[in-house]
Amino acid sequence: ISNKNMEPQRENLETAWQLALGSYHISEEYGFLLLNPLKELPDHYRPWMEIAKKLPHLIESHQLRAHVNKMPLLNCQFLKGYREQRLAHLVLSSITMGYVWQEGETQPIKVLPRNLAIPFVEVSRNLGVPPILTHSDFVLANWTKKNPEGPLEISNLDTIILFPGGESLRGFILVTVLVEKAAVPGIKALVQATHAVLQPSQDALLKALQQLKLCIQDITRTLGRMHDYVDPDIFYAVIRIFLSGWKDNPAMPGGLIYEGISKEPLKYSGGSAAQSSVLHAFDEFLGIRHSKESADFLYRMRDYMPPSHKAFIEEIHSAPSLRDFILSSRHGHCLTAYNQCLEALAELRSYHITMVTRYLITTAARARSRRLNHLPGPPQALEDRGTGGTAALSFLKNVRDKTLEATLHPRG
Repeated sequence: ISNKNMEPQRENLETAWQLALGSYHISEEYGFLLLNPLKELPDHYRPWMEIAKKLPHLIESHQLRAHVNKMPLLNCQFLKGYREQRLAHLVLSSITMGYVWQEGETQPIKVLPRNLAIPFVEVSRNLGVPPILTHSDFVLANWTKKNPEGPLEISNLDTIILFPGGESLRGFILVTVLVEKAAVPGIKALVQATHAVLQPSQDALLKALQQLKLCIQDITRTLGRMHDYVDPDIFYAVIRIFLSGWKDNPAMPGGLIYEGISKEPLKYSGGSAAQSSVLHAFDEFLGIRHSKESADFLYRMRDYMPPSHKAFIEEIHSAPSLRDFILSSRHGHCLTAYNQCLEALAELRSYHITMVTRYLITTAARARSRRLNHLPGPPQALEDRGTGGTAALSFLKNVRDKTLEATLHPRG
């Protein structure tokens, strides 16, 4: 994106940008979502698929570990192409989460058997991502249209792999898919704005910043649909544990041994919204600087993204500074539009805080008071923590406050 010698003609920029997006595995239509995820692997991998398709039943009936232990050790050489590898990672990571947490947080497994660990680590290395369930598996590669010609709407969407959690889990995944889709105009706006700074064109920059603000507001609206589809008690007591990892998790302080890979236990963070590339890209573009503790966690989460998405974020970081350009240009409309983007982003983060309060903090208190008799015991070790392992509220508030601190003031 930051090629200074790019021809300023609009057509060339548009073409260059489309090519650039494709090279980062980012789609013009779907953004960071995997384009048309596959639902089936080659027949060689049927033993994996048979287990993965029955995960909710196998976990709830406490049979998953027995089924996995009888699974053949399969070679990954028959996985052809990027999308097959992404589906294999979704399948193996989902089986792994079920295997580890089948009996709840009090009896996690300490060793992942070699027939699961070896192919899982091999696929992970091929893709450049860690051997654990990530946002890029659970959301970006875990959606399909019921009618391929139909719209990307909940009524026309389904997941590929599920855990226990029923309709609430399906809703949690698919609303997050729609959030990623809602971010697409913003991703395009980042690029147009970066080109506008290079040209330089105040008008093009103003238009791109206004587009970004509208996009962030749409993301917030889309996130609000979570309340229509996801029951907080189910999320807290049933779903959350299967997104939990073995780093910064009191339930698994020692990590997990991947048999046939390492004699020492390995530690990886659980799935987290912080693994979505969207806000990382927005923060880099807007020049928001987070506190050291928050930044350290966010940077670590980038290692859980597909390497091409991480590279895209770094490319935005290396582009010329938007803030410097706005301040030096003394263009009041651009400065106002920039601050409105920050405001919209802070509002999105405030809204996320109210959601975490509802789905995590309030539900935890309710669970403590009645211990949800009709449901399995919720994970207590993670009561106030996000699935990525952070102390959720203090982290989110800190990130929100730093967003507002980036507000620009006109130079006198």
